[in-house]
Amino acid sequence: MKDLASGTMTCGVCAEPGTFRTEERPLPQDPPEGHVLVDIAAIGICGTDYHIFEGKHPYLDYPRVIGHELSGTIASGPDAGQLVVVNPYISCGTCRACRRGKPNCCTAISVLGVHRDGGMCAQLSVPRGNLYPAEGLTPQQAAMVEFLAIGAHAVARSGTGEGDLALVTGAGPIGLGTALFARLAGAEVHLMDLSPERLETARRLFGFEHLNQPGDEILTGDLAEGFDVVFDATGNAKAIEAGFPLVAHGGSTVLVSVVKDDLRFSDPEFHKREARIIGSRNALKSDFDRVMQAIRDGHIPADALASEVVPLADLPHRFPGLAASREDIVKIIVTP
Repeated sequence: MKDLASGTMTCGVCAEPGTFRTEERPLPQDPPEGHVLVDIAAIGICGTDYHIFEGKHPYLDYPRVIGHELSGTIASGPDAGQLVVVNPYISCGTCRACRRGKPNCCTAISVLGVHRDGGMCAQLSVPRGNLYPAEGLTPQQAAMVEFLAIGAHAVARSGTGEGDLALVTGAGPIGLGTALFARLAGAEVHLMDLSPERLETARRLFGFEHLNQPGDEILTGDLAEGFDVVFDATGNAKAIEAGFPLVAHGGSTVLVSVVKDDLRFSDPEFHKREARIIGSRNALKSDFDRVMQAIRDGHIPADALASEVVPLADLPHRFPGLAASREDIVKIIVTP
């Protein structure tokens, strides 16, 4: 909520680990050259936000206004009122990665809601180049584009195509997005997760039938030679390492999640397979565009991903419970 008379707005702030509250902060004034004011319409809560709340994020200073899965409308100018998706990755534009068209892995990247205050508020100043028109989408659908773009980027990086056998380990929101785009690319998609509840959600809401838990004997029958691509969305080093033997000869492991640990694998087995390990970080504009078109075409059931819509005013007393029950949640959408 914003109060134009007082020049303030309500923001969702993680003040310290375990403490989430709302605060009144000044509305942004006089955006820098090249920036645009956006009236935030909807905010998705991400695993990163839960990690911030739990004190598990390694690169964050408190207090922090969270929120990087954002949709909104342009506040003024010739495009006023236009619904947009916010790309939360603010790149420098000058490093080698940026010069080579890879701003998603900019050496000085700054992520809204992580390295700087984010969009769980009424209004935000954003570089114009980070705003993508979202015609044909609802504000809630537009707020889910960013997390789906993570999976779309991973699938694009992998080169997954028609007839491939794909395994996605980790059936949380990022894993589900990856699985949806791998299936859209033509792969036969298998999912693995510790949680029966998450696997059942994947079956019930999205029609995935090849469901496994760690310890299942998976390399049998048509899968005896392994998977053409294994996507890791667990954020767990042991799970990543357990996935290497599941890669078929000539196949790939795609690291969608990030871990702080070192990873170990057998070099002879890796070479024998002529395997590839592919890192996948953030997403590009082309991935955002691909996601939006897939939603418009009805290929991605975005509305089914939204578990609940929660007003920001209710979030301080809801956040601890949401963080504790993530296995039952795909995506929480917050409205300012």
